[in-house]
Amino acid sequence: MTFDDLRTYCLSKPATTESLPFDETTLVFKVAGKMFALSDMDARPVRVSLKCDPERAAQLREEYDAIEAAFHMSKRHWNTVTFDGSLRNAMLRELIDHSYELVASGLPKAIRATLNQLPAES
Repeated sequence: MTFDDLRTYCLSKPATTESLPFDETTLVFKVAGKMFALSDMDARPVRVSLKCDPERAAQLREEYDAIEAAFHMSKRHWNTVTFDGSLRNAMLRELIDHSYELVASGLPKAIRATLNQLPAES
């Protein structure tokens, strides 16, 4: 998966926006204003920080060298995934989905009810 693939996939999610709130290269993806992924556009290999269930986050770090605790984030809830070719694209998409769904599930009920009716950013 390339950075462009990551960006396209994240933006395909309902109510997702992107912004550069920290600096000129750290792209942040949000669902209804809440961050679910961030990635340095210039980093090679591509790396993305994703929210994760705490138990699963720890398990993934133990199982995969390409997954580690996220820098400058809650180590309990965030992992950084390096796209070094060791993880299949299907798994990368599943980890992005998990992060999105985890964040979306914490949104107010009224917003959650409208997510699938809202378009992703074009």
